[in-house]
Amino acid sequence: MQKDDGRFFERLAANAAEQTEIKKEQLKADEIKELGRMTVSNPKGNIHCLTVIGQIEGHIILPPQNKTTKYEHVIPQLVAIEENTEIDGLLLILNTVGGDVEAGLAIAEMIASMNKPKVSLVLGGGHSIGVPMAVSTDYSYIAPSATMTIHPIRLNGLVIGVPQTYEYFDRMQERVVQFVSKNSGISKDEFRKLMLKTGELANDVGTVLFGEDAVRCRLINEVGGLSDALRKLYELIEQRKMKNGVVKTPQGDELQ
Repeated sequence: MQKDDGRFFERLAANAAEQTEIKKEQLKADEIKELGRMTVSNPKGNIHCLTVIGQIEGHIILPPQNKTTKYEHVIPQLVAIEENTEIDGLLLILNTVGGDVEAGLAIAEMIASMNKPKVSLVLGGGHSIGVPMAVSTDYSYIAPSATMTIHPIRLNGLVIGVPQTYEYFDRMQERVVQFVSKNSGISKDEFRKLMLKTGELANDVGTVLFGEDAVRCRLINEVGGLSDALRKLYELIEQRKMKNGVVKTPQGDELQ
């Protein structure tokens, strides 16, 4: 009787453990579905993958049919990544049409100020305010078929036709220009020239850069894909560990 009771409790414990694992996997799946994020464990280092897709939503809620990345979701994630000792690096994947300037610039500033190694990969598009986000990492990649649109800032809603409005636009645009030139190899003058170029976009001002073009003008570091981005990120993680005096044992453990 006691043996049967023991087996019964063992089965209960095993079932409880199995249910816990199932719930953990479900939570991971929900996290990827809702927030587009996941953490990957690897002997080389644990990386957190953060995706920025669709339109970057700022202070105004966009229509429900729009695919959006909400900055109030991204900013706490970045804080958690920086503070989590188990995460060694950040992989930022971009396929965005742009969006709210202040929200996008806030995210880009936070990424640039992080101490952990970070690499970005532009897939499909990294347009408008997605450009500062793409260059905010330590190293950036762009897929050969991906594009980046550089154009002046736009404003929705009421516009007052006074000189102060133009000055406000110019100062806001200067914030973007300064950030991009500071975090990439392109100069301010060259970036402004691309931003104000005419004749390339129909009924618009600006420039469309394909993969090779973005690298040629030193906006992005290299043309590549996922494997290239991961390899570079693990390389940066290893360099940081060596700098901090972290030594690996033959068993793969890390000693400070």
